[in-house]
Amino acid sequence: MYDSICKFIAAQFPEDMARWLLGKPIPLTELKPSELSLEPIRADSLIFLQSEELILHIEFQTNPDKDIPFRMLDYRIRGYRLYPQKEMIQVVIYLKENRSKLARQAVFTLSKTRHEFEVIRLWEVPSDILLQSKGLLPFAVLSQSENRESILRQISEQIDEVSDRREKSNIAASTSILAGLVLSKDIIKRLLRDDIMKESVIYQEIEEQGKQKGEANLVIRLLNHRFGQIPDDLLPKIRGLSVEQLENLGEALLDFQSEEDLTQWFSNL
Repeated sequence: MYDSICKFIAAQFPEDMARWLLGKPIPLTELKPSELSLEPIRADSLIFLQSEELILHIEFQTNPDKDIPFRMLDYRIRGYRLYPQKEMIQVVIYLKENRSKLARQAVFTLSKTRHEFEVIRLWEVPSDILLQSKGLLPFAVLSQSENRESILRQISEQIDEVSDRREKSNIAASTSILAGLVLSKDIIKRLLRDDIMKESVIYQEIEEQGKQKGEANLVIRLLNHRFGQIPDDLLPKIRGLSVEQLENLGEALLDFQSEEDLTQWFSNL
């Protein structure tokens, strides 16, 4: 979830990301991972932003991952294959403080192959840098500080000054979620306005995801109660249904006589 929020922020405020990571507010547009033929891909954790001259590849990580160095090389090669004329700047941004050596690894080596990329550990970034741009405010709560509650208070004050209500709600909701990595819910609720956050598309999406998960769990419990333990291969299918489909399945299962009826229901989707 945290990785997805960061990706959303980068997509909404690409110039602020460019100012921070590239040193200048270059206009950037999102490059879809599918254009690079990336498969498999952890699309929830990375984003590609491009201009005419370069591609900015950002990967967000809550925790260290030993596979990151190779992935960075892999993405670089794929980017070069499609856009050989463009420079690619690659940055891994770690969100949650840790002492792992993996969070400091910025090179992939293999025999005579060496590939370098940049690594940013948010807890080492001075908060002043991130408080300068509205698009970076959600990251500021994870920055270098001895008093994160004070930083969140500053962020809240700056959010109140954002004139665009949609931007304000998205920044507030993103900040609230990332703040959950370092602060208690009570502090977050006290400092950030609920009414503004609830207008955010992020908040609404999370609410919908929560409703979908609850509906899926309910349907699974009902099916287990009716037929005993349902086959494991059906569980991913049920969890992948929309809220509306789950509600329809909940109504339909009243008429099911056997597991074959459930299988037939899926085949009719």
